[in-house]
Amino acid sequence: MTVVATATRVLAWFEIPALDFARAVRFYEAALDAPLRREVFGGMPMAVFAHEDEATGGAIVCNPRDMRPSVTGDGVAVYLNAEPTLQATLDRIEPAGGKIDGSIVELPNDIGYIAFFIDTEGNRIGLHSRHLR
Repeated sequence: MTVVATATRVLAWFEIPALDFARAVRFYEAALDAPLRREVFGGMPMAVFAHEDEATGGAIVCNPRDMRPSVTGDGVAVYLNAEPTLQATLDRIEPAGGKIDGSIVELPNDIGYIAFFIDTEGNRIGLHSRHLR
């Protein structure tokens, strides 16, 4: 008998590297207007984004030996949820210490809007929202 696994979601977990863990956590809490849960996992400090049990989860991770921030933008792109509106989230990026990177892009077929920013650690991260304003 062959067992076939079916995924309920494609992305299971993501990690955003930080060199200055406290600074990165402050930035993401301010920029996304949401608290992060601080943990130590395997001796590594993490700040976990709130998520439902079955939803994709992720964390800010301080592991400079194995993971370093990258601003090149030519690797994997992670998009964070920017609900309720993309503009409200973008408005918090620079006051929190980040930098907006490029323009807002309207996606086809009413998929919503995306934009990118550079966080305090130098990572290039995407934002997605169904609503601009």
